[in-house]
Amino acid sequence: MSYYLLMCRSLTYAQRLARELEKYGIGSSVTRGPQNAGTGCSYGVKISERRLGDALRAAKNAGMDPLRVYLNDSSGLFREVSV
Repeated sequence: MSYYLLMCRSLTYAQRLARELEKYGIGSSVTRGPQNAGTGCSYGVKISERRLGDALRAAKNAGMDPLRVYLNDSSGLFREVSV
């Protein structure tokens, strides 16, 4: 199952982003990011593949743009995507 990971600068920031997404009805969970993420302590918010656009709009409205966005495909590999 594919999903996106919105990388954040800290665990606290990831938790705040997850709460903000919940306000918009977007299910998410906070998780560790891939080792090659290179974004501070490497925590991110995991969201469904089909909700990426909604999640990015909600994050932007809250002033909480993610540092990077990764796609975890069905093979289990992460790759950075540009948004």
